Amino acid sequence: MNTAREKAIETIREQGGIIRTHEALRRGIHRRTLYGLRDEGTLIATSRGLYQLAEMENFPTEIDLVNVAKLVPHGVICLISALSFHELTTQIPHEIWLAVERKARKPKVTYPPVRSIFFTGPCFHEGIEMHRIMEQDIRIYNASKTVIDCFRWRNAVGLDVALEAVRSYLKRREASLSQLMEYAKLCKVEKLVTPYLEAMTP
Repeated sequence: MNTAREKAIETIREQGGIIRTHEALRRGIHRRTLYGLRDEGTLIATSRGLYQLAEMENFPTEIDLVNVAKLVPHGVICLISALSFHELTTQIPHEIWLAVERKARKPKVTYPPVRSIFFTGPCFHEGIEMHRIMEQDIRIYNASKTVIDCFRWRNAVGLDVALEAVRSYLKRREASLSQLMEYAKLCKVEKLVTPYLEAMTP
């Protein structure tokens, strides 16, 4: 009797517990079943056309990253949110920092809160990594690119945040000074960054 319902729940679990309406329909979940799950409280509507299973026990930050990635698939997690993901800051992001290409429209996301930053050219396209979170591929800038982005966007994040990030990064075994300088040249902050790097490295 509950075959369609149980099959729908299992399908959504396979998607990491979060699904968009069009994904549900494409995977054979009928609208009536989807809305039934919502009305009974098994599914929670987190944004327009985006649902998550109420049973989910993952960290809220991970859920927010997945929600944003589904709603803005061409965006890239950046700056404070990327620093937090890479454990390079003591800051707690109260919104998802998202890089979008300048020619793209500003994302309209009702939840979670999103702070859109417009990147251009190579500064947008370089340094993107794919990370698997809750069965979803999330685009996030790598650690060294994120550090340099913080210097480039120091007026938005604060120079103290950028300095904390570069100090934390340089303590890591995998830290690469040459990679930092490569991204600094790419993002045109080489002159700004160089004195700080010289002061922090032997």
